[in-house]
Amino acid sequence: MPTWKKKTISHISHPYEPVFSPTSKILILGTIPSPASRKNGFYYMHPQNRFWLIMEKVFGIEFKYKNNEGQKAIAERKNFLLDHDIALWDVIRSCDIKGNGGEGNIKNAKANNFFDIFMKANIVQIFCLGATAYKYWNNLCKYNYDKSAICLPSTSPWNQIYWNTDKLVEEYKKAILPVLNIKETNNKKEEATNSINFSIK
Repeated sequence: MPTWKKKTISHISHPYEPVFSPTSKILILGTIPSPASRKNGFYYMHPQNRFWLIMEKVFGIEFKYKNNEGQKAIAERKNFLLDHDIALWDVIRSCDIKGNGGEGNIKNAKANNFFDIFMKANIVQIFCLGATAYKYWNNLCKYNYDKSAICLPSTSPWNQIYWNTDKLVEEYKKAILPVLNIKETNNKKEEATNSINFSIK
């Protein structure tokens, strides 16, 4: 008997609301939060996931708090997203996952409802992080909203063999900065801020 058939199946419901504001221009979508992110209370909070590191390097900022440092780290990241006109959520609202939660083990996926974001925010481009999120956007959402997405490489630590951090940074810069009307000049980004407002919004 194949070993995957013996794995425990868990039903996962998405635990977080989307982060966005009326000025959000880009929507970044993952698949569904990992066990580490669910434990730490926010998106991409696995200590080895490179999403927030990539954001630091793309936008020239530095987070004060590490991924696992609780509510201060969460508030800091929410403020960063809002300050930079970035909306963040995931494609999947609920699903069954076999084993340790790897994205390849997803079954019975149901999508989040994006009508509220598209009505209230000024989204001009959708980015899916990784092939799995992109697949589920195309299968479950694309035709409901008549909106296409661009697939960006996953920031998962398991993707490092194909995409090291420097390559990821360059790929994300090329995709994201033009949409936000940010230009790089001598390694400094025009119209980008190098500090974060740490007040909770």
